[in-house]
Amino acid sequence: MSQLPEGTRRRLMKHPLGWIAAGFGAGFAPRAPGTVGSIAALLPWWFLMKDLPLPAYLAVVAAGFALGWWAAHWVIHETKIEDPGLVVWDEYVGVWITLLAAPAGWPWMLAGLVLFRIFDIAKPWPVSWADRKLHGGFGAMLDDALAGLYALGSLQLAVFVFSHG
Repeated sequence: MSQLPEGTRRRLMKHPLGWIAAGFGAGFAPRAPGTVGSIAALLPWWFLMKDLPLPAYLAVVAAGFALGWWAAHWVIHETKIEDPGLVVWDEYVGVWITLLAAPAGWPWMLAGLVLFRIFDIAKPWPVSWADRKLHGGFGAMLDDALAGLYALGSLQLAVFVFSHG
Protein backbone atom coordinates (compact mmCIF):
# COMPACT_ATOMS: atom_id res chain seq x y z
CA MET A 1 0.00 0.00 0.00
CA SER A 2 1.28 3.44 -0.85
CA GLN A 3 2.51 5.37 2.14
CA LEU A 4 -0.11 7.85 3.28
CA PRO A 5 0.82 11.39 4.29
CA GLU A 6 0.90 12.02 8.04
CA GLY A 7 -2.59 12.15 9.55
CA THR A 8 -4.34 10.99 6.37
CA ARG A 9 -5.35 7.59 7.73
CA ARG A 10 -7.02 9.19 10.74
CA ARG A 11 -8.79 11.76 8.54
CA LEU A 12 -10.01 9.05 6.16
CA MET A 13 -11.42 6.92 8.95
CA LYS A 14 -13.22 9.91 10.49
CA HIS A 15 -15.18 10.52 7.31
CA PRO A 16 -18.05 8.18 6.28
CA LEU A 17 -16.75 7.95 2.70
CA GLY A 18 -13.28 6.96 3.92
CA TRP A 19 -14.83 4.35 6.18
CA ILE A 20 -16.84 2.91 3.28
CA ALA A 21 -14.00 3.02 0.73
CA ALA A 22 -11.73 1.19 3.16
CA GLY A 23 -14.34 -1.54 3.62
CA PHE A 24 -15.03 -0.56 7.23
CA GLY A 25 -11.33 -0.82 8.03
CA ALA A 26 -10.35 -3.91 6.01
CA GLY A 27 -8.37 -1.73 3.60
CA PHE A 28 -5.99 -0.77 6.38
CA ALA A 29 -4.75 -4.35 6.76
CA PRO A 30 -0.94 -4.25 6.81
CA ARG A 31 -0.69 -7.03 4.21
CA ALA A 32 -2.92 -7.97 1.27
CA PRO A 33 -5.69 -5.42 1.86
CA GLY A 34 -7.47 -6.57 -1.32
CA THR A 35 -7.68 -10.13 -0.04
CA VAL A 36 -8.72 -8.95 3.42
CA GLY A 37 -11.40 -6.77 1.81
CA SER A 38 -12.61 -9.67 -0.32
CA ILE A 39 -12.93 -11.88 2.76
CA ALA A 40 -14.68 -9.08 4.68
CA ALA A 41 -17.18 -8.78 1.79
CA LEU A 42 -18.41 -12.27 2.61
CA LEU A 43 -19.95 -11.11 5.91
CA PRO A 44 -22.63 -8.80 4.49
CA TRP A 45 -23.19 -11.25 1.65
CA TRP A 46 -23.72 -14.20 4.02
CA PHE A 47 -25.90 -12.38 6.54
CA LEU A 48 -27.79 -9.89 4.37
CA MET A 49 -27.59 -10.65 0.65
CA LYS A 50 -27.43 -14.34 -0.21
CA ASP A 51 -31.17 -14.95 0.20
CA LEU A 52 -32.38 -11.75 -1.48
CA PRO A 53 -34.62 -12.06 -4.53
CA LEU A 54 -32.70 -11.32 -7.75
CA PRO A 55 -34.09 -7.77 -8.31
CA ALA A 56 -33.22 -6.75 -4.74
CA TYR A 57 -29.78 -8.36 -5.00
CA LEU A 58 -29.05 -6.49 -8.24
CA ALA A 59 -30.26 -3.25 -6.67
CA VAL A 60 -27.89 -3.73 -3.72
CA VAL A 61 -24.98 -4.42 -6.08
CA ALA A 62 -25.81 -1.36 -8.22
CA ALA A 63 -26.16 0.84 -5.13
CA GLY A 64 -22.92 -0.62 -3.75
CA PHE A 65 -21.13 0.20 -7.02
CA ALA A 66 -22.44 3.77 -7.02
CA LEU A 67 -21.56 4.27 -3.35
CA GLY A 68 -18.10 2.81 -3.96
CA TRP A 69 -17.56 5.08 -6.96
CA TRP A 70 -18.34 8.11 -4.78
CA ALA A 71 -16.27 6.90 -1.80
CA ALA A 72 -13.27 5.87 -3.91
CA HIS A 73 -13.36 9.21 -5.74
CA TRP A 74 -13.30 11.05 -2.41
CA VAL A 75 -10.38 8.98 -1.08
CA ILE A 76 -8.40 9.41 -4.30
CA HIS A 77 -8.96 13.17 -4.08
CA GLU A 78 -7.93 13.26 -0.40
CA THR A 79 -4.83 11.06 -0.75
CA LYS A 80 -3.70 12.23 -4.20
CA ILE A 81 -3.02 8.53 -4.92
CA GLU A 82 -4.65 6.96 -7.99
CA ASP A 83 -6.39 3.74 -6.89
CA PRO A 84 -4.91 3.54 -3.37
CA GLY A 85 -4.60 0.03 -1.92
CA LEU A 86 -6.71 0.97 1.07
CA VAL A 87 -9.78 1.31 -1.18
CA VAL A 88 -11.30 -2.17 -0.95
CA TRP A 89 -15.00 -1.43 -1.43
CA ASP A 90 -14.41 -2.45 -5.06
CA GLU A 91 -13.54 -5.92 -3.77
CA TYR A 92 -16.83 -6.02 -1.88
CA VAL A 93 -18.78 -5.32 -5.06
CA GLY A 94 -16.66 -7.76 -7.09
CA VAL A 95 -17.27 -10.55 -4.60
CA TRP A 96 -20.99 -9.79 -4.52
CA ILE A 97 -21.12 -9.98 -8.33
CA THR A 98 -19.24 -13.29 -8.24
CA LEU A 99 -21.68 -14.80 -5.73
CA LEU A 100 -24.82 -13.56 -7.51
CA ALA A 101 -26.11 -17.06 -8.33
CA ALA A 102 -23.90 -19.16 -6.06
CA PRO A 103 -25.50 -22.34 -4.73
CA ALA A 104 -26.04 -22.61 -0.99
CA GLY A 105 -23.10 -23.67 1.14
CA TRP A 106 -19.72 -22.41 2.19
CA PRO A 107 -17.73 -24.47 -0.38
CA TRP A 108 -19.33 -22.48 -3.22
CA MET A 109 -18.79 -19.24 -1.32
CA LEU A 110 -15.12 -20.12 -0.87
CA ALA A 111 -14.79 -21.15 -4.53
CA GLY A 112 -16.30 -17.81 -5.58
CA LEU A 113 -13.89 -15.92 -3.35
CA VAL A 114 -10.88 -17.76 -4.81
CA LEU A 115 -12.09 -17.26 -8.38
CA PHE A 116 -12.65 -13.56 -7.78
CA ARG A 117 -9.14 -13.12 -6.34
CA ILE A 118 -7.64 -14.99 -9.31
CA PHE A 119 -9.34 -12.72 -11.85
CA ASP A 120 -8.73 -9.58 -9.77
CA ILE A 121 -5.01 -10.34 -9.60
CA ALA A 122 -4.52 -11.80 -13.13
CA LYS A 123 -6.57 -9.00 -14.74
CA PRO A 124 -7.50 -10.59 -18.10
CA TRP A 125 -8.79 -8.23 -20.77
CA PRO A 126 -10.93 -6.06 -20.32
CA VAL A 127 -10.13 -6.02 -16.59
CA SER A 128 -6.55 -4.99 -17.40
CA TRP A 129 -7.78 -2.32 -19.82
CA ALA A 130 -10.11 -0.83 -17.18
CA ASP A 131 -7.32 -0.95 -14.59
CA ARG A 132 -4.89 0.94 -16.87
CA LYS A 133 -7.15 3.32 -18.77
CA LEU A 134 -9.95 4.33 -16.41
CA HIS A 135 -9.15 6.54 -13.46
CA GLY A 136 -10.84 7.99 -10.41
CA GLY A 137 -13.57 6.31 -8.45
CA PHE A 138 -15.20 4.79 -11.52
CA GLY A 139 -11.97 3.17 -12.69
CA ALA A 140 -11.24 1.85 -9.21
CA MET A 141 -14.66 0.18 -9.13
CA LEU A 142 -15.01 -1.05 -12.71
CA ASP A 143 -11.97 -3.34 -12.94
CA ASP A 144 -13.17 -5.29 -9.89
CA ALA A 145 -16.73 -5.43 -11.22
CA LEU A 146 -15.37 -6.92 -14.45
CA ALA A 147 -13.23 -9.41 -12.50
CA GLY A 148 -16.42 -10.29 -10.61
CA LEU A 149 -18.19 -11.00 -13.91
CA TYR A 150 -15.37 -13.34 -14.99
CA ALA A 151 -15.53 -15.09 -11.63
CA LEU A 152 -19.34 -15.29 -11.79
CA GLY A 153 -19.14 -17.00 -15.19
CA SER A 154 -16.42 -19.37 -14.00
CA LEU A 155 -18.32 -20.25 -10.84
CA GLN A 156 -21.49 -20.94 -12.80
CA LEU A 157 -19.50 -23.13 -15.20
CA ALA A 158 -18.17 -25.08 -12.21
CA VAL A 159 -21.71 -25.43 -10.82
CA PHE A 160 -22.90 -26.77 -14.18
CA VAL A 161 -19.99 -29.24 -14.49
CA PHE A 162 -20.35 -30.54 -10.93
CA SER A 163 -24.12 -30.85 -11.12
CA HIS A 164 -24.07 -32.66 -14.47
CA GLY A 165 -20.95 -34.75 -13.93
